Amino acid sequence: MLIQRPAASRGHTHAGWLDSRHSFSFGHYHDPQWTGFGALRVLNEDRVAPAAGFAEHGHANMEILSWVLQGALAHRDSTGAGGVIRPGELQRMSAGHGIRHSEMNATRDAPVHFLQIWLQPDRSNREPGYAQQGFAAETLAQGWTLLAAPADDAGDSALPLHAMARVWAWRPVAAAQAALVLRAPRAWLQVARGALLANAIALDTGDGLGLRDERRLDVRVPAAADLLLLELL
Repeated sequence: MLIQRPAASRGHTHAGWLDSRHSFSFGHYHDPQWTGFGALRVLNEDRVAPAAGFAEHGHANMEILSWVLQGALAHRDSTGAGGVIRPGELQRMSAGHGIRHSEMNATRDAPVHFLQIWLQPDRSNREPGYAQQGFAAETLAQGWTLLAAPADDAGDSALPLHAMARVWAWRPVAAAQAALVLRAPRAWLQVARGALLANAIALDTGDGLGLRDERRLDVRVPAAADLLLLELL
């Protein structure tokens, strides 16, 4: 089964410094038909103005991922961890039994554009933690690249994830096609940029596609694109 989520149907928050699109219910936006997809609870596309951002606030019992599309995002948290995330880098914050953090645009001259993903953790009240990892542009352009997965499945190149999910990215730079065998009962494809065909469904920038009990994802991309896929185990 294929479930389409057109970009224009998403929730929207605009706060001057923040422009955020919500694929699922979040904050003041609530849609009972879109409260998550398996372990995927939140998928926000955020644009944050220069020198602005999310002041320190708290989370608990959630795996939170940030995937930067343009610009630079600065992270600080109560574990003492911090870093700047740029395109091609994935950030994982395990909120565990409780963590406080801030996320700020790291520049004063351009917005930062990123996807923020919340996943239900595999168990509650872990010790909080933080990690980030970069992926070469050449690797991301070649085909589906595993960004994060449960520790037993992550190998040497992907971030270990405390959730039953695998996270993939593909950034084709020219006309291309790629197939991925799906090993999970659910998956979510998010089109961050570009137009494409996914299992014969036409998608455009900002669109999402839920896959339920599909064994394979076939994608054809006529031009440059930026895609994120979550397999939900």
